[in-house]
Amino acid sequence: MIYLVGSIVCSTYLTLFFKLAQRFGWSTMQVIVSNYITCVITGSIIRQQLPLKSSLYADWFGWALAMGTSFILLFNVIGFSAQRIGIAVTVTAYKLSLVIPFLFSVYLYNEGVDIARIAGVLLALAAVVFTSYRNSGIENKTALPKLLLIIVPAVIFIWSGLLDTAIKFVESRFLNTSNNDEYLVTAFATAACIGIAILSFIIISGREKLSMRSLAAGVALGIPNYFSIGFLIKVLKINPGKSAVILTVNNIAVVLLSAFAAGVIFKERLSLLNWLGIALAAISILLISGILMR
Repeated sequence: MIYLVGSIVCSTYLTLFFKLAQRFGWSTMQVIVSNYITCVITGSIIRQQLPLKSSLYADWFGWALAMGTSFILLFNVIGFSAQRIGIAVTVTAYKLSLVIPFLFSVYLYNEGVDIARIAGVLLALAAVVFTSYRNSGIENKTALPKLLLIIVPAVIFIWSGLLDTAIKFVESRFLNTSNNDEYLVTAFATAACIGIAILSFIIISGREKLSMRSLAAGVALGIPNYFSIGFLIKVLKINPGKSAVILTVNNIAVVLLSAFAAGVIFKERLSLLNWLGIALAAISILLISGILMR
């Protein structure tokens, strides 16, 4: 269970870190690119070698390329949604995606479903909505077309859910204790290369200037980012047949911990509905984690 706790803590840190980035005015793109470069360095230190020719011939190489591309593209879609549509809508769409890997795990891996698990997932979905809800007056109104207001959150919901599903698929089909880190480093290296290309264009076109503070912030983000996924893959490997439970607990625990931390650290005021969501999250974790401990 230590790996699951580690993934939850690291993922929560990522959520809180982007609040800091917004507060200090760091360049989001520079933070993201520096973060992925740091992920590559972190994984390479753990493996004590860089992802070179051996990765090119691995049966998971195509999946690593696809996942690395998804990492950085999804990050940017989430950033666009948070800034132009609203944080509440973005967080809700992102975390509600837990239902997708849950359904795939039940269907593809024949993971059993009982009343406790179904109740836990339903409570988790309600908890995400209630915990993420903010009064409409807090969110910035935009002139985006109504269709785009629907499409962008839907893309986040589907994309992030399929990404979690892909992580489980690759873990079960291709990975073992000897190549977990190699796979992650290759995926992060893909994201870093794409990010460097995009950032180079932005800088050359004069839209931004390199900021050492933003790059340094990316280093502080990259190390826990690497372990948030690394720990998740490890806990999935250790607990075969329980991926639906693990992914649900992971997502809803991040919502719960982030809400508490935001209130304590950033003094965010929580409404009665938010507190109800936190309570439902705690109950859902107890229901679902009880299954995990069997």
